[in-house]
Formats: sequence, structure tokens, C-alpha cells
Amino acid sequence: MSTVASSVIESTASKIDAAQNIVSNHVGWSVGAGLVPVPFLDLAAIAATQVNMLRQLSALYGVAFKDDAVKMAIGTLLGSVAPRAVAPAAASLLKFVPVVGSLLGGFTLPAASGAATYALGKVFIQHFESGGTFLDFDPSKVTAYFKSHFDQKSGKGVAAKAA
Repeated sequence: MSTVASSVIESTASKIDAAQNIVSNHVGWSVGAGLVPVPFLDLAAIAATQVNMLRQLSALYGVAFKDDAVKMAIGTLLGSVAPRAVAPAAASLLKFVPVVGSLLGGFTLPAASGAATYALGKVFIQHFESGGTFLDFDPSKVTAYFKSHFDQKSGKGVAAKAA
């Protein structure tokens, strides 16, 4: 293998490692945000964490950050796991119920938010690695990939480890 090819492979591997690190850090922050005891403030903190993760990934890959496109992509992908995507809002609302609600919301929201953040990060790493941008991002083409990383074996498992 030539020195140039070896250098490109190492560069790509280090970029993927850096991207994975960004996602892992944000999964932890997202899980933590899910523990915020104030209903809806927790959801705002989770959304801010996810937007920040995509901002950092776009900077790593040299992709122009488009705030509106990011918010639309997040909403569309979370909507693709509709019943499970409603769980964070329901868990947040549970926090209004004294004691029991806080306990239940404190268990379900961190796992769901960590799983969603993980899956979102994986989708955008794949998209940016293939040369994509926010302008050519098509959520309908990555819904299955997003769901596969959101499920129990990947996203929620990672979220549980981060908690």
C-alpha cells in the first residue's frame, strides 16, 4: 500500500474516531439532560444537545451548518419512531406527578434521549462520510438505519452504559 493511501486511511479512521467521540459525549449529555427534574426544560436541553452534536459533526466534516435543516432532520427522524418518540414527551409530563412521576420520568426519558442522540449521530456520521451535506439530507432514505440504532441493542444499550 502506498504512503498516500495509508495516510488517507489513517486520516479517515481518525475522523471517524473523532466523530464517534463527539456522539458518545453527547449521548452522555443527553442522558443527563433527561434527568433534569423540570418538565419541558429537560426536552429543551435534549434538543440543544442534539443540535450541538450535529454542529460539531458538521464542523469536523467541513459541512456548512444549517440550523433549520438540522431541526427538520431531527424532527423527521424522531417522528419515524413515532410511538417511541412520544415517550420522551410523556416521560417529561410524568415529572408533574409528585414522587412517582419524577421516578418514572427519571428512568424512561434518559434512556430514550440517549438512544435518539446515538442514532442521530450514527446517521449523520454515515451521511457526512459519504460526502453528504444538510442540504441533500433525505430522512426517508435513512429511517431504517436510524431505527436500527435506536432499538434496544444499539442506542438504548449505549444510553444505559452512559447513565
